[in-house]
Amino acid sequence: MPPKEPKDTKEPTRPKQLKQAKASDVSLEDRITGALVGAAVGDALGGPVEGYSPDQILERHGGRVHGVVGPWNGDAWRTARPIAPYHKGDGHVTDDTLMTHALVRVYATVRDHLDAYAIADHLVPDLMQNPRWIPELEAEAIPLQRIFLAEKWLATRLHYGHVDPREAGVGNIVNCGAAMYMAPVGLVNAANPAGAYAEAVDLAGAHQSSYGREAAGVFAAAVAAACVPGATPDSVVTACLALAKDGTRTAIEKVCEVAARHSDFESALAPLRKAITPYDTVGPDYRSPSLDARRPSRTKAIEELPVALGMLVVSGGDYRHTVLGSVNYGRDCDSIATMAGAVAGALGSTVPQDWSKTVAEASRLDLWEPAATLTAVTREVFERDVRRRRAHEAAFTEIGGLRCSD
Repeated sequence: MPPKEPKDTKEPTRPKQLKQAKASDVSLEDRITGALVGAAVGDALGGPVEGYSPDQILERHGGRVHGVVGPWNGDAWRTARPIAPYHKGDGHVTDDTLMTHALVRVYATVRDHLDAYAIADHLVPDLMQNPRWIPELEAEAIPLQRIFLAEKWLATRLHYGHVDPREAGVGNIVNCGAAMYMAPVGLVNAANPAGAYAEAVDLAGAHQSSYGREAAGVFAAAVAAACVPGATPDSVVTACLALAKDGTRTAIEKVCEVAARHSDFESALAPLRKAITPYDTVGPDYRSPSLDARRPSRTKAIEELPVALGMLVVSGGDYRHTVLGSVNYGRDCDSIATMAGAVAGALGSTVPQDWSKTVAEASRLDLWEPAATLTAVTREVFERDVRRRRAHEAAFTEIGGLRCSD
């Protein structure tokens, strides 16, 4: 075991009240930038402690993680199992961010709402054909060489199997693979949670089924709901519960009920894990999943989204506290922190500049360019939606659809 990080036992607590800017002061561009940069920073902070428990994190780091830390196995990251050959830590983003940015590029190409066919026609070729800098490999490679098996499924089913994109997700392991990169869908549908949910469920059909697909829809809805002027963690959760189905809805409800009783992440770590346990299929040992793990079910849920929303509630929407709670929760904490960071950023809570600068430099990524691109696309899509809606209204009126009031 490498030397521990310097001990830091000071636990940040939630501000008494998150300072909310006036709704008019948090622009669309601010929210999109906050969400995408916030997601990437959360991803990078969570990467080096992914797969471990809060107790293991405490022991390894001599306290809680409060920012960017090095690899779990220090300089042995190239060969140490189970992480090798990925350099997780030191500000490197993971496949969560690589996939998120890839989806932004699809929006930049299509410049309209997406469906499952856009995944087959644009996302999969991008993953398979275009070399990019992969921070965890410290090399240029095609993204397909980095993404997890659940994401490689996209290439297997859509490129090689020629499966109908709307059904290609059936048979894949049910995990957070589709949900983790759906923030752009919520942002293109900013302030329209129902629209975000519907679009993400369609898109995710190419990747996932069951509660994995459902989580993708609900996460996109959460990001969209966070863009509503005056939104709060409670209003985001309410929007999610209005749309979520089956075990996903119940898990979010139960986890957030528990989260509401806490105002600091340290006291919430064990209670949130206990609350999600009845709906989680992976089991107590994240690296040794149960035989029922990641199978389709109407009563189960992925762990990551409910816990991310729970940490948002615990923090009162404060970005730093939300992400640190997500990171120190352990287990699949890079994805938890990605989701939590996206929603907190969309609410308008500031992403610490020292974190974002470190992550951008270490990962050799411009974290702000995808946000600028998606902001322009989002405005274009909204203008198209208005034109389509007006055309529909005109046609509906012409066929006598509107009734005059007495």
